[in-house]
Amino acid sequence: MNRVLLQPHIQEFIKSFKGDITKLAFSGSPFPEVTIQALIQQIQGRAKAKNKLAYLLDTDGIYYPPKLNLEQTSSEQAANYKAALILPGTLADLTGGLGIDAFHFSKKASAVTYFELNESLCAIAQHNFTCLDAQNISVENNSGLSILDATKKFNTIFIDPSRRAESQQKVFFLHDCEPNVPDHCAKILIKCDLLIIKTSPMLDIQIGLDELKGVYEIHVVAVNNEVKELLWLCKEGIQSSVLIKTVNLKQKTRETFVFKLNTVSKAQYSNPLQYLYEPNTAILKSGGFTHISAQLNLLKIQQHSHLFTSNTLQEFPGRAFHIESVIPYSKKEMKANIAGLKANVTTRNFSETVAALRKKWKLKDGGDVYLFFTTLLDNSRVVIKCSKVLS
Repeated sequence: MNRVLLQPHIQEFIKSFKGDITKLAFSGSPFPEVTIQALIQQIQGRAKAKNKLAYLLDTDGIYYPPKLNLEQTSSEQAANYKAALILPGTLADLTGGLGIDAFHFSKKASAVTYFELNESLCAIAQHNFTCLDAQNISVENNSGLSILDATKKFNTIFIDPSRRAESQQKVFFLHDCEPNVPDHCAKILIKCDLLIIKTSPMLDIQIGLDELKGVYEIHVVAVNNEVKELLWLCKEGIQSSVLIKTVNLKQKTRETFVFKLNTVSKAQYSNPLQYLYEPNTAILKSGGFTHISAQLNLLKIQQHSHLFTSNTLQEFPGRAFHIESVIPYSKKEMKANIAGLKANVTTRNFSETVAALRKKWKLKDGGDVYLFFTTLLDNSRVVIKCSKVLS
């Protein structure tokens, strides 16, 4: 890290910059001792943090890493969620990165040991920990797996294996990540009371279960209805059935839904009634569709459509709609009822894409009308025209 960037007059320039980054890049750095690339990195870092980690903007002297590292780090909401899962006492973050998770862990843990192989990221994290007054974090510029050769045991170990190969291409299978957690999982479990593994939301849940040991809970975490991560909670020697917890962290509230994996739950079915329900993305990832029907007493409109219905409005972890009409998907009906509308379009178990449907029927984007192109119990294709139930 270039500590010259921390000088007050340069920090003031970074904080107050509101202009065009492209023009700045062409005009060059106004500070001879700082490259334009380093200056832009800090300006762009602040812009990214504004939506993801707003509290950093209120802290003097924060140093922002390269764009990729900032993109890969947890948002404040997701980091707070993980911090609520750890055990009191000591914690080791084996893949520290920018240190956002470690900082949030430090608010609950008595002592946090941050490990990171990248020397530059270590320096940035240590500097930022000081700015944030996180005095109970110790920084180790070393592989987190070095704990395997030590005698120390931690209450919680957290690991977020890198999902990029040496070619910088994204990878999604655990054995392709760095470090290779499946190869070391059994040994890591011996070193802690609780192991939390963060993985890509693209990882198949069954594949993860096949590769990991001691999994007793899987948390599917979405932020504003976008799945951000899977959290695998593991303990040595545990053989209980796995609990799936889905959570959608919204601005002021959260939607949760919990079910046990591999337990039999029978769904009930019906054609669309008065209300339609669309599960949030965390539930869609979890696959707990029959459990929704059983637990919430809602009816599925078709086995593979993953939309639910009822005659009375119920609380639901997702979006709820009032059904205005159910329109058969035919050229005649579409021209008479749908073509040219301004509407929000969703497809569920439907053979055509949203883009193709918009083009085909000249549908404009937005407005207060919601169209669900889907398939019913008798395999007929329909459009369910709805208005959103305001929460």
